[in-house]
Amino acid sequence: MSLDAYKDSSMLELFRLEAQAQTQVMDSCLLVLEREPTDPAQLEACMRAAHSLKGAARIVGLDVAVTLAHVMEDLLVCAQSGKVRLSSTRIDALLRASEALRQLSEGISVQGLPALQAILAEDTQQDAPVPDAMPDFRPALPEEVSAIETNEPEPAGELHDRILRVSAERLDHLLDLAGRSLVAAQRTKSLGQELAQLKRLQDHIDRSLHGLRDALLGQELPPRAKALLSDVNHWTLEAKSQLQQHTAAFDSFGWAFEQRSQRMYDTVLASRMRPCADLMAGKARMVRELSRSLGKEVWLNLEGEEVQGDRDVLETLEAPLIQLLRNAVDHGIESPAQRLASGKPAQGNLVLRARHAAGLLVLELEDDGAGVDLARVRAAVIARKLATETMAQHMHEEELLAFLFLPGFSVSEKVSEISGRGVGLDVVQHTLRQLRGTVRVRQQQGRGTVFQLQLPLTLSMLRCLVVEIGGEAYALPLAQVEQTLRIPADAISMVEGQQHIWVRERAIGLVAAHQLLQLPHGKSDPLGLPVVLIPHHDRSLAIAVDRIVGEQNLAVVPIDSRLGLLRGVEAGALLDDGSPVLIVDMDDLLNSADKLLGAGQVERVARLSEGPSLRRKRVLVVDDSLTVRELERKLLIGRGYEVTVAVDGIDGWNILRAEKYDLLVTDIDMPRMDGIELVGLVRRDAQLQSMPVVVVSYKDREEDRRRGLDAGADYYLAKSSFHDETLLEAVHMLIGEAVE
Repeated sequence: MSLDAYKDSSMLELFRLEAQAQTQVMDSCLLVLEREPTDPAQLEACMRAAHSLKGAARIVGLDVAVTLAHVMEDLLVCAQSGKVRLSSTRIDALLRASEALRQLSEGISVQGLPALQAILAEDTQQDAPVPDAMPDFRPALPEEVSAIETNEPEPAGELHDRILRVSAERLDHLLDLAGRSLVAAQRTKSLGQELAQLKRLQDHIDRSLHGLRDALLGQELPPRAKALLSDVNHWTLEAKSQLQQHTAAFDSFGWAFEQRSQRMYDTVLASRMRPCADLMAGKARMVRELSRSLGKEVWLNLEGEEVQGDRDVLETLEAPLIQLLRNAVDHGIESPAQRLASGKPAQGNLVLRARHAAGLLVLELEDDGAGVDLARVRAAVIARKLATETMAQHMHEEELLAFLFLPGFSVSEKVSEISGRGVGLDVVQHTLRQLRGTVRVRQQQGRGTVFQLQLPLTLSMLRCLVVEIGGEAYALPLAQVEQTLRIPADAISMVEGQQHIWVRERAIGLVAAHQLLQLPHGKSDPLGLPVVLIPHHDRSLAIAVDRIVGEQNLAVVPIDSRLGLLRGVEAGALLDDGSPVLIVDMDDLLNSADKLLGAGQVERVARLSEGPSLRRKRVLVVDDSLTVRELERKLLIGRGYEVTVAVDGIDGWNILRAEKYDLLVTDIDMPRMDGIELVGLVRRDAQLQSMPVVVVSYKDREEDRRRGLDAGADYYLAKSSFHDETLLEAVHMLIGEAVE
């Protein structure tokens, strides 16, 4: 039976998956046992992993793996009973055995197993010395093995569940279809808005008809006119009734369609998501072996292993992360003697943590080493003639650290197989840019260094900053945006013949987005120049846009290949209202900026008029209902007011703190923060407390009205009695005409 099982490729594949999962558990536990050799939980987990592998290897008839797992299990049982202590040399032997089991499961021939088994099976009654000659089980993978497409390992306890193999290409295609379905669902919002507009037109007709009847009241009309008037009244009422029914049905359908599309997309996306534990697996052991080869003691702590990330993103991060870890061990962590001399423990510590922040995947690698020697960086910059000595002496720390990411830049005094060749960090930065992410570094002299990688959670859904350029909407990947701000008329200055703005005492070059994308001039904002700061090499670049719309999650739609390469465009998407938007290729945009700056061909960003000018009054509308939000926005825009919308109280509060408004119009019942809380925050804020507030709510009971007014609202309007002029009259009463 064992021979048949051994020939059964499906059984071998299951054994390979189990071996991957169990040896990963064993490696992690052994690294903990090296610090806490008597930890009962880790010993138990290691012993069970060895026992499981022994049983699985017996099922597939892999006798050599059975024997090796058996001697590992015996040693761990002795450690559990206290008969032996797991010294570092025994941990070495167990780690080598774990690697050998993993290779055996992949069909790789392993040499030196008898010697390793003899070491593991040595007298377990006392800590006998272990020979220095330790077999090395790390042969290069045969070409045919490395080319095999493998599935991600499932936890051993879940192997009894049904598993369906799906190719990565088919899964990607399914995700694309789910994304397109989600985009189609978003289009129903704009159709719903058009139905709402049609309903408002119907209401206008109804009111006009009632006015006509009132005007003709008491007058003698011809019988034909009376009959026609009666027919018009009848059919108007019928049309109004059917329109209400169809609008309600469409709203219900649109909501259900969007919910199902979102669930489908989330489900397919979840199948692509993997825990960061997959990326972190094996890194602690790698750090241990590398540090020993350098005569150092370094421990890697892992945090956030359960945090999810896109499979393709995590796979692409493998090489950059290894490079950062090697640099941290070689450059960052000092030798034990140096650490002791500076008052630190001999063992260095690395922390690799993963977390989600602002819709992004954030990875941080932190060490407690000596930090970056800025004096040596400055000297290397001068020696390579990247800057004059005077310029280099005046560079900030952030500017100096940015040189570390230049190709070929190194401050290492020696060249080795690990580092010192000036290769590595530039590759890290290049890879992060390909993933629409960024890498930043900060350090504290003598205390350590932190590398922070920010990436999108998935390559199919992108968190973007939507801006308006040349009258059209464009999306900038949020991971590559540093800051947004509004510049007053006198903030643009000329430095060495180039336009600059000053941010945190730094002069930042200013370029118009319409010139970079070769678009016509857009409308100027009378309240200031909207600017987006983009990190670029050792500095930031200020991109002037027409208007900043806000942040949105966008389903990425690739550009049709038949269109060829589009200047400055990476992909397409649809906004929440269904309108199309182009996602900007940030690298292309920055390259265009470099060429224009280098050639001195940057157009002057027009200064705002400094003389007296008309100002449009600004209104913020906060409501979680898209229909109500859009209705109020169009009403106010129609009267000349400038309107911004927010989807709930927290969104509205963030907008109020970022920009100045003349009036707040808010709903009460909203998720995350309701209107009463929002009004309370406004009334307690020194800068906002005098701003007029209108509350618009479905609740029109007297106690509801009193609750809104007591919270600080200036006007309470019930949606049940809402019509065009009611809201506009309230706004006009509180802030006057739209233009002053």
